[in-house]
Amino acid sequence: MSTSRTSRVLVIGIDGTRLDFLEAEPTPNLDRIAGEGFLAPVRIEDGTPTVSGPCWATAVTGTKIDRHGIGGNDFAGHRLAEHPDFLTVLTRDFGLHTYLAVGAWPPLATTADHGPMFAAPSRLSFATFGQSAPGCDRGDEAVTRDAERVLAAEDVGAAFVYLGVNDATGHDLGCGDAYRAAIRRTDARVGRLLAAVAARPDRTGENWTFIAVTDHGHVLEGGHGGGSEAERTAWIAACGPGIEGGADYGTLRHVDVAAHVYAALGVEPDIVLDGKPFASVV
Repeated sequence: MSTSRTSRVLVIGIDGTRLDFLEAEPTPNLDRIAGEGFLAPVRIEDGTPTVSGPCWATAVTGTKIDRHGIGGNDFAGHRLAEHPDFLTVLTRDFGLHTYLAVGAWPPLATTADHGPMFAAPSRLSFATFGQSAPGCDRGDEAVTRDAERVLAAEDVGAAFVYLGVNDATGHDLGCGDAYRAAIRRTDARVGRLLAAVAARPDRTGENWTFIAVTDHGHVLEGGHGGGSEAERTAWIAACGPGIEGGADYGTLRHVDVAAHVYAALGVEPDIVLDGKPFASVV
């Protein structure tokens, strides 16, 4: 099956953002996505560690940890060749122009720690200024600027933009005022990405799906990796064709992200998926 020429998808990966803090802060841009579609909790499965590697791998491959083989933030022993990320599948098997923008965390985009998780996007923007909160903030800003240019002008069929400052701030300073401020800055960057899409010359003839997703939560003092509800609760916000605004989408799973990307683009890849497209439970 070939992709629709008008269907396009932007996935925004927002690392380490607690759902309760997100809901408490003024985040007009994520609220816009949720208002036109939904914001729903994701419960990380008990067998999946609450760290970035396995959670992001589950979301972008649409498979569980027993398939993709990533159990931590070092990807040694992964099986991404058998269970690839959605950008690689869309580029390799369907000829789409895909785009990956990563600020701050190298193994998503480079060979660091046995990466990359995203093997072969058509275009890559990578910026890292270190793993501290200030460094991640600079990385997020750099890739947001690049993504604004690419999303506004290029023939992008699918994109993944990673923003990491919320997680880094939680690690460095806990989930206090600085963490709340990071969430607000991240939301402003989300707004810039949405505005870039809105500025596309053929936007009125394109059908865009927007998905924002976090990988895990944090404990109040900062950090994650345990089994508490705060760490094990993630979330997805999404809007676009076929997503009914205001409907109840229940508790979704990370594996559903890649599955919905493929469905939104009208493709059926010849790969194993553990997820399914988002569907209302009303």
